[in-house]
Amino acid sequence: MRDILPALERWYAARIPFGLATVVAVSRSAPRGPGAAMAVGPEDEVVGSVSGGCVEGAVFELAQEVVASGEPRLETFGYSDEDAFAVGLTCGGEITLLVRPVTPASDPAFSEVAASVAAGEPVTVATVVDGPAPRGATLAVWPRTVTGTLGATGLDAAVTADARGELALGATGLRHYGPHGERREDAVTVFLQSFAPPPRMLVFGAIDYAAAVARIGDFLGYRVTVCDARPVFATPKRFPAAVEVVVDWPHRYLSGTDTDERTVICVLTHDPKFDVPLLQEALRRPAAYIGAMGSRRTHDERRKRLADAGLTEAELSRLRSPLGLDLGARTPEEVAVSVAAEIVALRWGGSGVPLTATAGAIHPPGAV
Repeated sequence: MRDILPALERWYAARIPFGLATVVAVSRSAPRGPGAAMAVGPEDEVVGSVSGGCVEGAVFELAQEVVASGEPRLETFGYSDEDAFAVGLTCGGEITLLVRPVTPASDPAFSEVAASVAAGEPVTVATVVDGPAPRGATLAVWPRTVTGTLGATGLDAAVTADARGELALGATGLRHYGPHGERREDAVTVFLQSFAPPPRMLVFGAIDYAAAVARIGDFLGYRVTVCDARPVFATPKRFPAAVEVVVDWPHRYLSGTDTDERTVICVLTHDPKFDVPLLQEALRRPAAYIGAMGSRRTHDERRKRLADAGLTEAELSRLRSPLGLDLGARTPEEVAVSVAAEIVALRWGGSGVPLTATAGAIHPPGAV
């Protein structure tokens, strides 16, 4: 939902009711995951998507109905092989949507949540989906504060505790409770949607390839930092897609900054005096992806230097070098696509081979 928040904030500030449809559960090869959202606002303006086009027409009508009635709806869409023109998912999956009206009265914390998301501050929104509690009721949970209620003090307390746990992981999904917060499967169903700060992409080496990688990293939703020790090259003007451009020795900057299991590190320096000490630091800290540019000869020499510096085989196995998938890329932009493809494949467990050469579900169940 992060991408449609500007429009939602505009409608909310103008006190214009809008219908918000959120994917709360999926099965099999559903095109969008939990948290994907679509909203219908004034003059039938539509933002976002919940299925990549399969059921948006039906969801548009549902959103209009819930705004008119003021009553949230829970709807499931799946594949229908009996009627080719039935409203359903052509990919064979199934999605469950909560469609609810949003107004300042029904969702008083919406502006505060939107501001936190925009500022990269962690927040989890809990919404009642089903059961003996007010459907559509919301509870906004920050690390130290809570706003709203799901209708019962015990339920609020249990959900708040779980929401803070999910927030630490950046996780989103359904949870089940008794009416007073007991852990039960047969009572209140609550959707917890966590908005963690965007993951970081650290790009080392202020070269033309770095500018292209920074642009595609920004496009994928990363908070991009470019770092280089040479001030004449490391300038904001050369890297407009980066949130920050740092002039420092790469290994020194990395040793003083935070990374986590979602962080992407791209080493484009291919100069031993920069990349060997940098990779010594990178391969011993949390990161989702650590890739280094260079020829196979450069890789072999770099790997030997790193081994001589004391890195273990387990640490060296984390290095993706030469970085990127084999796309035959030549230009900086093509190389950036290759790098992005490898990052996405590693994140979701993709094989990197053409889909025409594979069989089974395109989106494997359980992929995270």
